[in-house]
Amino acid sequence: MAAALALGAGDCASARTLSLVVLGDSLTAGYGLPPGKAFPDQLQAALGARGWDVKVVNAGVSGDTAGDGLARYDWAVPADANALIVELGANDMLRGLPPERTKAALAAILDKAKAAHLPTLIAGMRAAPNLGPEYAHAFDAIYPALAGATGASLYPFFLDGVAGDPALNQPDGLHPTAAGAAAIVNRILPSVEELLRRAKS
Repeated sequence: MAAALALGAGDCASARTLSLVVLGDSLTAGYGLPPGKAFPDQLQAALGARGWDVKVVNAGVSGDTAGDGLARYDWAVPADANALIVELGANDMLRGLPPERTKAALAAILDKAKAAHLPTLIAGMRAAPNLGPEYAHAFDAIYPALAGATGASLYPFFLDGVAGDPALNQPDGLHPTAAGAAAIVNRILPSVEELLRRAKS
């Protein structure tokens, strides 16, 4: 049955190898994880098991804010990319940067992707409770607002099911373990498959 499912997904996948770029921060770069266990690596393995011929490019840089991601977009996202995942904003939030500044940088990234006709999935982030309800309301609203305005797909919370779980996070409580990254992949996989279907349509 598993083989049949894999073949079925492969029939839906394109004969050409798709290039999926993950533009992010330490959460996607694989901070503290052994080689091959970062989110992009595990995502590529999961997609391959589903029959997709795809190369997932790890364009994550630890410590990057949304503004940093925008600054390196032109060389981090090559012209031949077929799809894009944007996972940025966590460092903005941890530093207490103004939400409007984060939103402007993310909007510029999504505008670049849209101009290039690059199907994009934006992975949302949520503000830490200690920043207060006013900040959280403004920050959390960034991602659905941008998805609605640009037509990008939305995965509401990148750390869904992982944040706050000691068993799935490294001792710093911020970065997923290899098992945590696997849990993220498992939850986001349907959204990524839909993104790839858009990329090949």
